Amino acid sequence: MEQKHCSLEFSVKQVSSHFGYATITVPEQYVNLLYTQASHAQQSGMHTNGFIKGATPLDYIKQNFQPHLLEHIKEFFFKYFVINWLYQELQSHKLLIAGDPRLTDISVHPNQDALYSFSLTLSQPISLQGWKRLPFRAPKRKNYKDLDKQVKNFLKDEIKASKDYNDSVIALNDWICFSVCILDSEKKELFNEYSEKLWVKIGAEEADSPLQKMFIGKKIKESFITDNKFLQDYFSSHIDAHYNFKITILDVAPHAFFNFNHFKKHFRIRNNQELHLKLIEVFSYRNDMSQRRTTAEDTLKLLLSRHTIDVPNHLILRQQKSILDDIHSNPDYQVYKMQNDFHDKVRLLAVKQVKEIILMHQLACYENITVNDEDIKGYLNLTKRPRTQEFIYFEPPMTKFLGQEAPLSAALIAQCCLREKTLNHAIYYLTKQKAY
Repeated sequence: MEQKHCSLEFSVKQVSSHFGYATITVPEQYVNLLYTQASHAQQSGMHTNGFIKGATPLDYIKQNFQPHLLEHIKEFFFKYFVINWLYQELQSHKLLIAGDPRLTDISVHPNQDALYSFSLTLSQPISLQGWKRLPFRAPKRKNYKDLDKQVKNFLKDEIKASKDYNDSVIALNDWICFSVCILDSEKKELFNEYSEKLWVKIGAEEADSPLQKMFIGKKIKESFITDNKFLQDYFSSHIDAHYNFKITILDVAPHAFFNFNHFKKHFRIRNNQELHLKLIEVFSYRNDMSQRRTTAEDTLKLLLSRHTIDVPNHLILRQQKSILDDIHSNPDYQVYKMQNDFHDKVRLLAVKQVKEIILMHQLACYENITVNDEDIKGYLNLTKRPRTQEFIYFEPPMTKFLGQEAPLSAALIAQCCLREKTLNHAIYYLTKQKAY
């Protein structure tokens, strides 16, 4: 299958029942445009023997710095075009893949199309017919009166915060959705007005000062041109690019208050009684596990018990490594490691997590579940408070890199949101008219 969009091409080739390859093609003219633009950016700050600063001939730069320029182009296109386009196409084609695509090769040369190759692990279709009629007993809340008081206080505090909120400008810890468009030397769009869509959290650390400088005090729908270091670093770790970018602020999810409208829509809540009961789920704990977490675990356990999922060993090994990396940062790592069944437990957890993700992906395809901007805002809304983060079951995307907040591709964060939306969809139907 092959698809064209914004001059990019997407193609998939299945080589066996379990493996396939996806290729994103960036056209030759885009390669040459960025190659020239990157060369100009190097020229302005370069001091070469025999030439005054900024006067090094462009042909000399293109010839002698070609390896560095090509590495830069590989990185830039990957972040500017490829990530979003890959995930959008995998979703639109409803490809049943297990695990994330793996980048296997990048081919970039002047006067040629750029090729980004990914390996795909394909999962076998699961028969999900009748899943909504499975018998399910939702876990009960603890009946402590204090829990109701805690929820009422939470509601009261957040409602007051929403009334006090000044929605005119962006502030620290807000989530920002923005488009970024690279400009040429005449400050015109370099790639036919194509812009990349990103989300980022406005960090409060000193390392986030370039990000703060770019967004703090600005408003939704505001556009501006910038050469801010934050974007230079994101798109280019190989060279100092000195590009100009056009930024348009598309949306804001303020940190100042928890948005109950988004919350109600996210969980299909119809009235204040249901709102109260839903919030109780993250205040009521039994054996150090919240009611919400128990509900999610039980839902997935039931669905997995009724559907056979074959998990390729290489996916288990990747997940094991991810789990071990997380545990390694835990102060009790050495204690865990000394247990005789430590590695067996890690493997069992890895198998469980991989199966859960495969199941959610297939259920999303089966139920035609998709994600829009409002869904993403509802998802990010849950990240604002430590208590409401408990509503997120699957590991959220890492927002920081080397201690600094980093942009997230809109398509990548949509993938994370889709898993949660699908799980909420399953919980909704299995507990419908049973939990309340």
